[in-house]
Amino acid sequence: MRIFILGVGGAGSLLVQLLTREGHTVWCGDKDVARARLFLGKKNRCEVYEVNARNLWSIVRAGRGCHLLVNASPAVFNEIVLRAALRLGVHYLDLSSHLTRNPFKAEQLRYDKRFQAKGRAAVINAGAAPGLTNLLVTRGSELLDNVDSASIRLYENTSSADPVSMWSPEAAFDEAISHPRIYRQGKFLFARRFSGREIFRFPRPIGEIPVYLAAQDEVVTLPRVLPMCDFDAKIGGKDIEHLRRWYRQGKLSRSRGLVRKRFPKTPTPHMVAKLIRDGVLENSRFAAAVLVYGTNDEKKLLIRWDAGFPTLYQIRARGLLVSPIAYGTAHVASLFIKHFPKELAGVFPPEALPAKIRRAILADVRSRGIRVSMKVKRMKIDEHEIQ
Repeated sequence: MRIFILGVGGAGSLLVQLLTREGHTVWCGDKDVARARLFLGKKNRCEVYEVNARNLWSIVRAGRGCHLLVNASPAVFNEIVLRAALRLGVHYLDLSSHLTRNPFKAEQLRYDKRFQAKGRAAVINAGAAPGLTNLLVTRGSELLDNVDSASIRLYENTSSADPVSMWSPEAAFDEAISHPRIYRQGKFLFARRFSGREIFRFPRPIGEIPVYLAAQDEVVTLPRVLPMCDFDAKIGGKDIEHLRRWYRQGKLSRSRGLVRKRFPKTPTPHMVAKLIRDGVLENSRFAAAVLVYGTNDEKKLLIRWDAGFPTLYQIRARGLLVSPIAYGTAHVASLFIKHFPKELAGVFPPEALPAKIRRAILADVRSRGIRVSMKVKRMKIDEHEIQ
């Protein structure tokens, strides 16, 4: 398949390597070609074109001839890139939503009829979280007769002496200033930022840590496909604690804008290596837990999935210098592309894909160094209550 990737940061550059290795013809576009080359590395021969993601025709010119347009740029550009894919008449895939027009509905879904008319498929939110987490919630629901509620718990922790952004600064800032979305009693609602504190137990070596409500895309897509009463997502770890402290100090607001000191550029592989050598960056870890509560044969059950991603040091031992989040996002995205529904037409969040495709992706995840385990627990009556 001929694939054009827009956005060559941590996840985008690794996705280029994975897809090239799998035999696809890949080329890229980025606003900063020189920086994109640093992410790709000297040995990578992938062509990189200068592309302004704010300009539809800039994307169209660079993407001509592709079968699939992969949007790995900041989600704020989603609608422009979607229109470029329609103009090119190609399939589309992205990694997250921006929720600009409607805070409780992914903006990509507005293009469903247009993709149907073109006979092309758009798979959205196809990374690790969202993406893999959506698939795990859906798989858990299939094991139950009825779903009462579901929740996602994420752990993001970067051990460093100075601020090091494992996400792009735009994505990290956008998540930090956005009000969390929750789904309660069949209604979408806003929650206060950094509210809903609870102590959650992740598998070792993480253990028990406080987690807080966060603005995760899964909350606005999953309840539209899977019947449930309640759903939320929370994040814990050193990274979220930094943001929470800045928010309480009044240093984190949309009016102040993105402060580069707090949200530095994503480090290139060369910079990551230097930060490790200098003792600034010690390690980075990412984990996800998915909990689905419901009934089966009139028994109240909890289906729990835990996804563990390689740490920064483990990834480095494999000859790569990307963050655990970028590693997970790129590898899961490559699996969505491997099992892309080319015969379908329309816009599909992960949970809306055919069961055969969803299960094939989950079956392949373990081959990418991502540990996924499931536990089933019988619950007592009224034992569970989403906080």
